[in-house]
Amino acid sequence: MQDIGIAISLVLLAATLCQWLAWRVRLPAILFLLITGFVVGPVTGWLDPDAMFGDLLMPMVSLSVAIILFEGSLTLNLSEIRGVGQVVQRMITIGAAVTWLIVAVATHLIFGFSWQLSALFGAIVIVTGPTVIVPMLRSVRPTAKIANILRWEGIAIDPVGALAAVMTYEFIIASAGQTALGHVAWLFLQTLLAGLLLGIGAGWLLGQLLSRNLLPDYLHNLATLSLVLVTFSVSNALMHESGLLAVTVMGLWLANRREVDIHPILNFKEHLSLLLISMLFIVLAARIDLQQLMSIAGQAALLLLVLQFIARPAKILVSTIGLDVSWPERGLLAWIAPRGIVAAAIAAIFGEKLVAAGYAEAALLLPLTFAMIIGTVVLQSATSRFVAKGLGVAEPSPRGFLIIGANAFARALAQELTRHEFRCVIADTNWEQIRLARMEGLETYYGNPVSEHAEMHLDLSGIGGLLGLSRQRHLNLVSAMHFQADFGTKRIFSLVSKVDQKNPEKLRVSSSYTGNKLFGEDISYTDLVSLVGSGSEVKSTRLSAEFDWATYQTKYRDSRLPLLVIDPKGLVFPFTAEQELAPKEESIVIALAVTDSPEPQVHEAKNIPLPG
Repeated sequence: MQDIGIAISLVLLAATLCQWLAWRVRLPAILFLLITGFVVGPVTGWLDPDAMFGDLLMPMVSLSVAIILFEGSLTLNLSEIRGVGQVVQRMITIGAAVTWLIVAVATHLIFGFSWQLSALFGAIVIVTGPTVIVPMLRSVRPTAKIANILRWEGIAIDPVGALAAVMTYEFIIASAGQTALGHVAWLFLQTLLAGLLLGIGAGWLLGQLLSRNLLPDYLHNLATLSLVLVTFSVSNALMHESGLLAVTVMGLWLANRREVDIHPILNFKEHLSLLLISMLFIVLAARIDLQQLMSIAGQAALLLLVLQFIARPAKILVSTIGLDVSWPERGLLAWIAPRGIVAAAIAAIFGEKLVAAGYAEAALLLPLTFAMIIGTVVLQSATSRFVAKGLGVAEPSPRGFLIIGANAFARALAQELTRHEFRCVIADTNWEQIRLARMEGLETYYGNPVSEHAEMHLDLSGIGGLLGLSRQRHLNLVSAMHFQADFGTKRIFSLVSKVDQKNPEKLRVSSSYTGNKLFGEDISYTDLVSLVGSGSEVKSTRLSAEFDWATYQTKYRDSRLPLLVIDPKGLVFPFTAEQELAPKEESIVIALAVTDSPEPQVHEAKNIPLPG
């Protein structure tokens, strides 16, 4: 028992290191989890999951997948899917069916699997998954349009693919040993009804408990987790293998009930899913027989080519016909579709059960799925950036800012930067401030910018720096540390807090964590918000030969606080305590106008004609 405890602890530590390494190098964590699983399992023989966990292994995997699918379906708000356009809607419906059909046919022809098993494998590899897509998008940096399509596809396709796989599996089990098609259809319908009814019932029950405040806040997460597992187990007990369908429907039901606030349980489930996904993938990879994997390498490579060069392009073509998607955009969409952890977990569960049911060829489901995961992730991670550049759909050097805080000053600064065509995304946990920002037409993210939810949903296309303007000192600090790997230390800026202004140097947080001090040592959040509240405005002025930086300083010494400079190349640089800027001719100075001083005449300066 002590050895099992040590093994689990070390696997958890290894999973954490894999996630950290993936974050540092901006690659999907699945690559490092896969390598770790191979090393500790078939390569060294240190970890043998079957011997260690025995009969408990597959129930543990099944329960973990149930939680992962429930969390994934919690993110699938149907109104949001409708809002992202017809492309995503087609990709997760018609496009998914096209992929399913092509892969099923190819699997049958290449491996000689039965049509039932080929159909199951086709359903399994429908999914891409946000845990694989999002890190890849950050390194590829495609245009915002492509990034949004791929990210939403990854979020929405997980439960869709899982449902397809569950229904296919149920049909296979129902048809085993049955000759009457009507009887098979009736068993299949019973399974669907059991999953749907129990899922809706459990979702309704949990929704009532949460919306009517029948549970204290500290029990919400525990009650949700226990009800998910009970629903999964009871559904399986009533109708064989209907549990995954039940928990997926349960999550979908809750995600689309306006009266239920799912954000607290969603945050908990995201962290729990990250833990389960990380450990699960190492354990599953450790079970792979490398000799078996190598024996199918040639056939798997052929199937990978079909998946990459036939199935995916066909899906994109069908999904974008008649829509506003250019051919270069279609080209990159057709190239990026890495398979993820959900596919591996579902293959492990169903492969094991089908082997026990007499389908010997189902033993190849898991290694074949791993082969598709390895092939798509490695190939696309290595080439997608070059493909994006070659097609002309890669973002130029990111110039915009992620702004932490949606207060009045942050909104005014974001408005001015947006007018100069710099993309700004305002992130805050204060709904009222976010609501005001949205009413002003600004891009927003409501939530903690360093949460797991933000990792999946916060679109950083075109964003190249961070401005920490929140009244919450800790949020500025944590955000500055979190995004250093994305933007680099030189593009992290945050306000000096009143606490740091009062504290002696030995009690202040190092600038290596906080980033560069915005606007000087003596300017704090309170100062800026007070100025904006008293009527001060953010204004822009272009420097010229007649009205240079020295003249600007002389004229506005007591009436304007310089904030940022846009140089003639279109790059923006904030004024900081660490660096003294000397804007050149044709630079634009963005400043906070403390008083309503008159603008200089034409011979003194060129003012910027701003739209709206």
